[in-house]
Amino acid sequence: MDNNLLNSLPMGFGMALAANAEALDSFAKLSEEQKKKVLDGTQYIRSKLEMRNYVNQIAEGGML
Repeated sequence: MDNNLLNSLPMGFGMALAANAEALDSFAKLSEEQKKKVLDGTQYIRSKLEMRNYVNQIAEGGML
């Protein structure tokens, strides 16, 4: 993954990804453009539960 993209991960998103190995693996397999779209979606998340649900969608393949 592009280092700039990696450095720009929101902390809550990074922590939620680290807690969900399946989501982390799925996120890593996305194209750079898809990763950017996923990251853009995190700006609308306002709670830990919402972030966890958002990351679970990645694991389920429902993001893109």
